[in-house]
Amino acid sequence: MSGPIVRWLETSRGSGVILILLLLGFWQFSALYIMHTPTWPPVTRIFEAWYDNIVDGTLIYHLLATLWRQMLGYWLAVVLGIALGIAMGYYRVFFNLLEPLVEIFRPVPGPAYLPVLVLFVGIGSEMKVTLILVASLFPILLNTYSGVRAIDPVQLDTARTLGLTTMQTLREVVLPAAAPNILTGMRISLAISLILAILAEMIVSNDGLGYFTLLAERTFKVPDMYAGIFTLALFGYVLNRLFLFVESKMIRWHQESSGRR
Repeated sequence: MSGPIVRWLETSRGSGVILILLLLGFWQFSALYIMHTPTWPPVTRIFEAWYDNIVDGTLIYHLLATLWRQMLGYWLAVVLGIALGIAMGYYRVFFNLLEPLVEIFRPVPGPAYLPVLVLFVGIGSEMKVTLILVASLFPILLNTYSGVRAIDPVQLDTARTLGLTTMQTLREVVLPAAAPNILTGMRISLAISLILAILAEMIVSNDGLGYFTLLAERTFKVPDMYAGIFTLALFGYVLNRLFLFVESKMIRWHQESSGRR
C-alpha cells in the first residue's frame, strides 16, 4: 500500500487539499470543545457569515472595489515598468540616467510612500492606485532590465544584420527573449499590489476588502472578519492561478526548453 500512496503524494495536489480540510476540522473541533471564546468562532459560523455577506452583495461589492483599484495600479505599473526596464537594458544612456534614482527609491517600503501621497494626492482612490503603482513598479522594472541585459548579443547583431529597425528589434527579439523575466516580475508585483491595496483600504477607505475586514473587527463581528480574511486568501489564490495559466500559454516554449512543469 505504501508504494501507490507515496506515488499519489508525489504526483497529486490532493494531499494539500486534505491538509487544509484537516486544519479546518481541527479549527472547528477546537472552537467547539477547547477554546470557548468569541474571538475563535467555529468554521461553520464563519461560512454562514461568508454566505450571508455574499448573498446580500456586501462581499461582492467590496471585492469589486478592491479588484478595480488593484488592477488599475498594477497594470499602470506593468506598462511603466516594462517600458523603463527595456529602455535601461537596451540603451546605456537611460541606464546611466535612471539607475541611481531607481536604487535610491527601490529599497523604500511601499507603505512609506503613504504619508507623502496623502499630502499630494489626497485620501481618495487616486492615492490608493498611485500607492499600488509605486510599490509594484520596481520588481517589474528590475526583472525587465535583467531580462534585456541577459539577451545573447548574437541575437541583436543578427537582427541588425537582417536590417530590422529598432522598434522591430524590440518587438521581435527583445520582448520575446526577456518575456520569462518580465513575467516573473509581474507575478511578484501581483502579490505586492494586493497587499498594498488591502493596506491602503484599512488605513483610509470606505469600501474594499481591507475596509470590510477591519470594520468587522472594530464592530466585533468576528465571523465576518474571518470571512473577509478567507475571501482575501481565495482572491489571492485565484489571481495567482490565473496568472500562472496565462504565463504557461505565453511562454510554453520556454517551459518546454527548460524542462519546467
